[in-house]
Amino acid sequence: MRSLQLFDLERANILTGHSWAEKNLEGDSSAAIDLCKSYPDAGAYVLDLRLSPCEKIPWLETALEACTRSNDRAAEGSHLGNLGRAYFDLGDPRKAIEFCEKALDISREIGHLLGEGTDLGNLGNAYSNLGDPRKAIEFYEQALAIFREIGYRRGEGNSLGALGNAYSDLGDPRKAIDFYEQALAIAREIGDRRNEGADLGNLGLAYYHLGDPRKAIDFYEQALAIAREIGDLRREGNSLGALGNAYSDLGDPRKAIDFYGKALAIAREIGYRRGEGNSLGALGNAYSDLGDPRKAIEYHEEAHAISREIGDRGGEGADLFNMSLSLHSLGQNEEAVSLARSALAIYEEIESPSAEIVRKALAEWSG
Repeated sequence: MRSLQLFDLERANILTGHSWAEKNLEGDSSAAIDLCKSYPDAGAYVLDLRLSPCEKIPWLETALEACTRSNDRAAEGSHLGNLGRAYFDLGDPRKAIEFCEKALDISREIGHLLGEGTDLGNLGNAYSNLGDPRKAIEFYEQALAIFREIGYRRGEGNSLGALGNAYSDLGDPRKAIDFYEQALAIAREIGDRRNEGADLGNLGLAYYHLGDPRKAIDFYEQALAIAREIGDLRREGNSLGALGNAYSDLGDPRKAIDFYGKALAIAREIGYRRGEGNSLGALGNAYSDLGDPRKAIEYHEEAHAISREIGDRGGEGADLFNMSLSLHSLGQNEEAVSLARSALAIYEEIESPSAEIVRKALAEWSG
């Protein structure tokens, strides 16, 4: 918290200093080169909470140019990995993979184990978001082994939490909970409030999948409080959306809509396309619950466009199936079946447990 307060106090000076370094880079000033390389890393996790991905990307691109001018391979690898994370945060996992693979090559070339573990974890995140949790698990397990080897507790906690997410995607919430609890213990041990909030939110999601929305709400509210305390807008939006899901399950779609609307506003504010798509899809489901399938379809169509844009296969499948449900309720059975079959093909391709739900719906509609 002290670090965040200090950054907020000095923000104008920090931005002015970076602007000077960027402008003087063209003259090959050694001071400007060193500063451009240093600025993106100097704030570490503070910058993740105070600069949006759109703001960070120009810093990182300038840093890469400075690395090229000074032939600094170690810094180049670090900035490539951070560019991958920034594009991941923008909801562009394919571009994230491109940068993370380059970063991994450099980390291995120079024998930088911490960088290698970080790059492997980032690649896991990207493949997870492309709807390939099994491939993500391979990367997470490699990262976890490295972090344990070098004793990097933050990285170990990140990998455990990521493994929980992957097993949750595979439909195994109990195994996910085991990983989340291990990750939460590490976050609290090292005083990592940001990951503590993430782990609490993930535990809420696991209990939600186990059919316990009230227990999920307790975890979501704890996660939301931490996100607001540290100014983590992305996780604030995620927590709001998760609370919307829980209240929807409790039969209160109007309260859910309120949470989804707040989450959507935050996602658009920070340029988080995946979050925007998730919120739009959730709003579609809520209006379907309210008996307004036409409005639901409008939201699902917007969500589907974003899912296709960012390469989110799981999201694309969900959007198609949700549209099919609304069309079926309107009596448009032929169109509903067509979309459901498209959704099923995607779910089977990514081995999603949701495939069985779609199969049952198609069997009912065909009967």
